[in-house]
Amino acid sequence: MKYISTRGGVEPLDFKDAVMMGLASDGGLLIPQSFPDVRAQLNAWKKLNFSELALEIFSLYITDIPREDLKKLIEESYSTFDHAKVCPLTKLKDLSVLELFHGPTLAFKDVALQFLGKLFAYILEERNSCLNILGATSGDTGSAAIEGVRSKHNINIFMMHPAGKTSPLQELQMTSVLDENIFNIAVDGSFDDCQAIMKGAFADLEFKNTYKLGAVNSVNWARILAQTVYYFYAWAQLDTEEEVNFCVPTGNFGDIFAGYIARSMGLPVNKLILASNDNDILSRFFNSGVYERGEVKFTISPAMDIQVASNFERYLYFMVGRDPEVVKSLIQEFSESGKVTVPEEFMNNNDCMLAASANTAQTHATIKSYWENEQYLMDPHTAVGVHVGSTTETNGPLVCLSTAHPAKFPDAIKDATSQDLATHPTLEALKGAETRCATVENSIDAIKSYLADNALTL
Repeated sequence: MKYISTRGGVEPLDFKDAVMMGLASDGGLLIPQSFPDVRAQLNAWKKLNFSELALEIFSLYITDIPREDLKKLIEESYSTFDHAKVCPLTKLKDLSVLELFHGPTLAFKDVALQFLGKLFAYILEERNSCLNILGATSGDTGSAAIEGVRSKHNINIFMMHPAGKTSPLQELQMTSVLDENIFNIAVDGSFDDCQAIMKGAFADLEFKNTYKLGAVNSVNWARILAQTVYYFYAWAQLDTEEEVNFCVPTGNFGDIFAGYIARSMGLPVNKLILASNDNDILSRFFNSGVYERGEVKFTISPAMDIQVASNFERYLYFMVGRDPEVVKSLIQEFSESGKVTVPEEFMNNNDCMLAASANTAQTHATIKSYWENEQYLMDPHTAVGVHVGSTTETNGPLVCLSTAHPAKFPDAIKDATSQDLATHPTLEALKGAETRCATVENSIDAIKSYLADNALTL
């Protein structure tokens, strides 16, 4: 399997080279040249556990790592989860919840980043090289990425977060990790500011190559690949003959794009339902064809407080018939004006995405309702998805992706239920911990200077 860029400027790459490149060198995003058709294997895959299923799916896309090595990397990655099924499905009265928060940092990002951290270390050891990871987080990516690479001798990680805009526990999960290779950076701005700085640094190819930059954000194809697995696993646990609908709380579009990959491979998916919070640029797009940046609104579901979704370009590539010149033209128009209208002929290629949003009052009401009526507690991101999924008309079973443990957002849970219900031993143990974090100016030059001063070099 080879990988190409959505903007057409990268020669086909093997998987390991695609992982190390992260953001494509032409500014686009890397994607596989094709999607394997797995419909003939689906029934056999129903019998597999999560790690076994991951091996089968990964093997289709990772053709330059020996299968035994890949098997070991996968087993090590998911041995850190506290549930035997890794991503269990909980069936409620009218829908099912796919719990993706049983990893070490209690968020769905662990599913991909436990694997990616080990994958980076494997490739670097093989190549006798080092890596300086530059990332941006609206909350959960940061702690999951840090947990995945902490103490690795050939990796330093520089993780930017918007100062004061993550939940206190999310920030503590990052800043309490004191390993020498961990550099937390608070930026006075929004997640979009952090993400723009990250993309700008990667676009400077001389800087990227000099400091051996690597990406852990969902611009890295390995992130999307790892997340594809749990769509198949949810379908297997549901054990239905009907096509399934998946509702996904979405900020950067990576999690739901993984569902699109699964559907493209032959998983019987009816609709993918995109759920936004008040930052509804994506839900507005799928209902109007207009992709328009607005002001970031800071909400009780901070991981979705995003106006520019990195992975949208990947889906756009397929909407426009895999034409990189059209992609470049549309992305350039959006970059220059903050708005682009996708022609109707391309919008007609969207045959699986539905979209809607949930505001804070609806999110609180959903948390309260499911706790009181079904004794099921969900975090605010999950509640956004459950509200949108349960109010969107579809045919067939509905699975809502639960992206974080409710204990990461105790204030939102208390506001919704009037009770202190959201606790977890992992998070309780962090309270009062020593922390370390640098505050750096909201500018690409300041971040590049900080990274250069602290980067690993051979």
